[in-house]
Amino acid sequence: METDERHLEESQDRHFEWWHHSHPTFAGITGFFAGMLFVTALPGAFAGVLRLLFDHEAAERLFPFVLLALALPIGLLVARKTRRFAQFMFVGMVVTALVVGGVASLVLYFMVDS
Repeated sequence: METDERHLEESQDRHFEWWHHSHPTFAGITGFFAGMLFVTALPGAFAGVLRLLFDHEAAERLFPFVLLALALPIGLLVARKTRRFAQFMFVGMVVTALVVGGVASLVLYFMVDS
């Protein structure tokens, strides 16, 4: 009975073993999607929190402080252990910003044109 429980526990541990080790694609995928979220969700969440805490004018005045959040990926670049993750995070940030900017410019162009 005890050996069956131990075997079950070891097989469950092995199932998530890849999560804890440095898998070659894990840092790239998670870094890229973290960069996407950083560009899209963080400014919106920051604006929402500011709007809850302050009036509209004060929230507008304080919004540029969202740029202080860039200290996080820059700090991740400094540490050797997190450098690969941070590089892919910057790639995700740049690609997302380019896609959002490109789509916004196309929508604006078509709206003005018609």
